[in-house]
Amino acid sequence: MSTTPPVLAAELALAWADIQRHHPELPDLAAPESLIGESSSACGAELSFERLLHEAVHGIAAARGVRDTSRAGRYHNRRFLAIAEELGLDHADEPHPSSGFSLVTLNPEARRRYRPTIERLARALRAHSAATATDTARSFRGPAARHGSSGGGVRVKAVCDCGRNVRVVPSVLAQAPIVCGGCGKPFRIPEVAAVG
Repeated sequence: MSTTPPVLAAELALAWADIQRHHPELPDLAAPESLIGESSSACGAELSFERLLHEAVHGIAAARGVRDTSRAGRYHNRRFLAIAEELGLDHADEPHPSSGFSLVTLNPEARRRYRPTIERLARALRAHSAATATDTARSFRGPAARHGSSGGGVRVKAVCDCGRNVRVVPSVLAQAPIVCGGCGKPFRIPEVAAVG
């Protein structure tokens, strides 16, 4: 199996088409490659079928004219959650304070329905990751671009030791340090304490 981005984009398009078979109002995926390589966003930490289904929720919301997010696409509201449930995604009872209901998971029925597609996409993603693990020159614009973000991803707060902070796309910060003009030290994304 080839591991070039066009092949992965084709696998993403096939998975999207499978979702469309079950939800015909879902618009076509204009640029599957825009999902490749996005390391972080309000929609999830990594690309997977679950993440693709999450993006399909946004597609259906757009087709219906439903405003499913606020705060530049970071906060996923109860309208997002209602559509997510239609597509086979579950969420904890309470929303996350900053991202709302963005952290959705496949329910058992959806996992059964899409099992072949999930497995095929997972194989393609593993192959792509292995092939591009050392390829840092290639980069793809992520799904947060639909929110008008010029950086191609959702920005998070990065801090330096002197207390200053900036909003930055994590994949941009991972490319090279961003140095504080006040103290000369690099900005970093603070560790998030696990909620348990």
